[in-house]
Amino acid sequence: MHHVTVPHHPSLPALPAPDTTPTQVASPGPLRVVHADDALLAIDKPAGLLSVPGRGADKADCAVARVQAQFPDAHTVHRLDMATSGLLLFARGGAMQRALSVMFEAREVVKHYEAVVDGWVAQDAGEIDLPLLADWPQRPRQKVDHVQGKPSLTRFRVLRRDPATHSTRLALQPLTGRTHQLRVHLLAIGHPIVGDALYATHDEPTVTRLMLHATRLELQHPVTSQALTLVSAAPF
Repeated sequence: MHHVTVPHHPSLPALPAPDTTPTQVASPGPLRVVHADDALLAIDKPAGLLSVPGRGADKADCAVARVQAQFPDAHTVHRLDMATSGLLLFARGGAMQRALSVMFEAREVVKHYEAVVDGWVAQDAGEIDLPLLADWPQRPRQKVDHVQGKPSLTRFRVLRRDPATHSTRLALQPLTGRTHQLRVHLLAIGHPIVGDALYATHDEPTVTRLMLHATRLELQHPVTSQALTLVSAAPF
């Protein structure tokens, strides 16, 4: 497995103002529950739905609110970007929230994603090792910053190259959990995720969503200590 290298810049060049139009309207009503037991539960979050409430009454609808309507003891332990779909894990009760939060911080929860990116990725597999930092003048953007950025590491593997659309389907594993890590890392190596209204450098008129999905979570169950693997197939 090889490391991907990019030119050494203090930061990525400034990008145009983001398009704040949602990439997809989330489906109303209850969410699909992938797993539920007395300690934790997982749902399949649709693209276009916030993980937690945003600022303002118009951003009150979110995954945790919908989950708590069915499971009142559900607590947030991690998040997915609004534009990203896939597996989102919740704790049942405060003690489990603390236990699962420690597991996420210790990187004991293995996260897997699939994405479709622009262009053909040359390497069949590799790692992207680039430090990331919040781009405060262009919030909520993040950027590569070799001076002040936090260490960030992503593994990738090519699943398929599509000649018709000149795109590549990738399996992704973020070994760190930085905000927008996958989106910025792929942009930095010249292969932005298709449908990314925040970071993509050109329009994809036929794409209505960010082509990024959380496909698998692997963890040791905090109560039974048994290996638990949760799976959600990419809807694109």
